[in-house]
Amino acid sequence: MKSKAILQGLLDIGAIAINIEEPFTWASGIQSPIYCDNRKSIGHYKLRRGIALNLSAIIAEQFPDADIIGGTATAGIPHATSVADELKMPLIYFRSQPKAHGTKSAIEGDYQPGQKVVVVEDLISTGGSVIKCVEYAKEAGLEVLGVVAIFSYELTSSDENFKQVGIPLYTAAKFSELSELLQLNESQQKFLTQWRKDPRDTSIW
Repeated sequence: MKSKAILQGLLDIGAIAINIEEPFTWASGIQSPIYCDNRKSIGHYKLRRGIALNLSAIIAEQFPDADIIGGTATAGIPHATSVADELKMPLIYFRSQPKAHGTKSAIEGDYQPGQKVVVVEDLISTGGSVIKCVEYAKEAGLEVLGVVAIFSYELTSSDENFKQVGIPLYTAAKFSELSELLQLNESQQKFLTQWRKDPRDTSIW
């Protein structure tokens, strides 16, 4: 499934909402004109399958040496599972934080140090949460080849964060493609470009 078909599918099921006049507030406190809830996609087989095929194709092309797929808790896990099944590869997942008991591990599943992992995330905003998973993987002796995700807001800060850790990011769909699909006018495009540069700047509202 191509990127525009994935975006249209997400729009059709109400997973993507846009409101420039009344922004959404993310958990981080950032005010956003767009809210993307990719969790809804797991309830729709055709869309879920299309996402899995898209991400699997990216991994096969960009990371052919991958040994294992790693999903991010919690929203990345079902998509990572579908991708691992499609590629016939082993699967692990990263906890949002290490266990407070037992092994105190941040990674669940069977793996060996030295294996090459591709991390599957559902959504990229600043990239902070998935980069934390990358750090967990490195601490466990895994070699992180890259990150793939369903959608990226394409924030300037996320680009900088991924460059800083030296990890490539590939997505099935991205914000600029969504803007084209929605046929936003020049004023709306200008506003969204400004927001993506600094989403914490509340003066733009």
